[in-house]
Amino acid sequence: MKTWQEDQLHALRAVESEHALFEMIVPLARNLGFDYCCYGLRMPLPLTRPKIVIFDNYPISWQKTYQEKNYLAVDPTVQHGMRSLLPVIWSDNLFSSARELWEGARSFGLNVGCAQASRDTNGASGLLTLSRSGESISESELLDKEPKMTWLSHIAHQGMSRFLAVKIIPEIGVRLTSREIELLRWTGDGKSSGEISDILNISERTVNFHIGNAMIKLNAANKAAAVIRAAMLGML
Repeated sequence: MKTWQEDQLHALRAVESEHALFEMIVPLARNLGFDYCCYGLRMPLPLTRPKIVIFDNYPISWQKTYQEKNYLAVDPTVQHGMRSLLPVIWSDNLFSSARELWEGARSFGLNVGCAQASRDTNGASGLLTLSRSGESISESELLDKEPKMTWLSHIAHQGMSRFLAVKIIPEIGVRLTSREIELLRWTGDGKSSGEISDILNISERTVNFHIGNAMIKLNAANKAAAVIRAAMLGML
């Protein structure tokens, strides 16, 4: 007999776009007792302004308010998700540093919620938030539903990352050679081309050739940027 997860996994894997995937996540969230859901994907690059994509079925007016006031920058659930993969339940204490955001959310009926973060080897991070206007999440409900909520968040992240990662950051699809990876690692350890040449007993010209190829593949302006990009994308 198939489990709930197996049934949903088959259906989710059959979708062919990020929008179709989210449309399937919404009823799964409702089946878990939540009226609303939001999924955000944060890419590791650029370092100064990482690219972020958000899907949600919140009231349109709240979506507009959240964006206009840039609540993403102060949202404590997002901050928690950047530090931990443990689920977090909405509470007065959690939103103590963002009272305006908390009061605004509740004014649109977003009174109860939980969030679960995910990560992958490409350096992308995701956050699935489930919320409702009804009764608080009891300990027994959390005990019963947390495994499914966690599973759903990871499946959502896996699917969204599959659809969006290469679109947002084409360098994720790059395949570095073993030599390029080796030389970028030595560069990341602070070694110069001359020092790497001595360590590996190859010519400095060869070192620069392979690092130059890696820079082109990663669309990096210099070798330091190439090391950072490769490391952030999980290539090193």
